[in-house]
Amino acid sequence: MCGRFALTAPPEAVRAYFRFLEQPNFPPRYNIAPTQPIALVAARRDGRHFMLARWGFLPGFVKDVKKFPLLINARAETLAEKPSFRAALRRRRCLIPADAWYEWRANLSGPKTPFLFRRADGGLLAFAGLWETYLDPSGGEIDTVCVITTSANGATAAIHDRMPAILAPEDFDAWLNPDETVAPRLALLRPAPDDAIVFYAISPRINRAGEEGAELQAAV
Repeated sequence: MCGRFALTAPPEAVRAYFRFLEQPNFPPRYNIAPTQPIALVAARRDGRHFMLARWGFLPGFVKDVKKFPLLINARAETLAEKPSFRAALRRRRCLIPADAWYEWRANLSGPKTPFLFRRADGGLLAFAGLWETYLDPSGGEIDTVCVITTSANGATAAIHDRMPAILAPEDFDAWLNPDETVAPRLALLRPAPDDAIVFYAISPRINRAGEEGAELQAAV
């Protein structure tokens, strides 16, 4: 799964990489956690747009939010089969800007060890995602989003068996294309090449969602 990630690049760099129309201003975030607002990029007729949405997907059919599980991830292998994701897969695909994510390795004894994963060249990452505007019973609206995951590549499997589905810039248009044909989009959801991602152990301070700062990403 992907349960924490970071977006620390300057807003101008994020806009240049994803080519959305707005120029938002946002601070670096080193420890983005579920239920927090996160950035996403969605396509409309006039181009790509920057949005904020709650990390925790809510399908339109949900009646009681408190009884519905928190969907922060969606497995690429079963997207087309799950009622929760079928409509969004056809109509509301998105990109989620990031420059690192975190996973935890189980040890023979003691607590799990957190690891940071990032591109080998230090560049930005585009996680494939799905978003949905949820209408609550009182008439309020909230935009929600989840990260799509796929199987780990040969390198990252040493730490965790899943990883975010990462899209290359040349695949952005194909993923965001409003065409409802699903098969070509699913073909884009595959593990990153083994040499594309590097990772290393970091401090367990990352375990606390309230922690922030560049020191969280220091190798230990």
